[in-house]
Amino acid sequence: MRSPRANGSTRPAIADKRAAILRAAIRVFANNGYFNSKVADIAREAGVADGTVYLYFKSKEEILHSIFDRSMEEAIADGRKRLTGVSDPREKLRRIAQLHLERLGADRDLAVVFQVELRGSTKFMEEFSAAGFAEYLGLIRTTIEEGQREGVFRPELNAKVAAKILFGALDEMATNWILSGRRYKLAPMAESVFDIILNGVGVR
Repeated sequence: MRSPRANGSTRPAIADKRAAILRAAIRVFANNGYFNSKVADIAREAGVADGTVYLYFKSKEEILHSIFDRSMEEAIADGRKRLTGVSDPREKLRRIAQLHLERLGADRDLAVVFQVELRGSTKFMEEFSAAGFAEYLGLIRTTIEEGQREGVFRPELNAKVAAKILFGALDEMATNWILSGRRYKLAPMAESVFDIILNGVGVR
């Protein structure tokens, strides 16, 4: 029997190998497309045997789910960290918008998987809407509700709808960034989106 110390020492290695496989899958899915990719392609990109991939994931679909779950967990954790110590709901909303596009703009392969490959399956999109996505939208919604209580956002607004509108606008900016074929920084687009959401398009 291995000692607890020996067991513990294997955990980082396991986590690293799993992360390496997910990273490889992101590159493969982004370059080849999810439906055109095989587990063997991911294994080759990760520098491991096909069987090693199956030690960590049951299928290619589970790999895609894991990419989404891990990315959403990181986005939500980063979002909550970015909001720590910020009291103004408007600034909180601005930071959420900035972080959203910063994360995707910093990793084009991940952006392609999120904006294109994850949308290719109705089944996955149904699960996508019911999983971490709901928690992410909840972070935006509660920020809007906080602003309503403090009198900085209109009290009659449907906070849930407003959260979806903000997400949808950011989502469209990211998709256009990928599909346009032009090379420009994505993160600065967050300020334009936030300004329109906060101030509208009317002349004051």
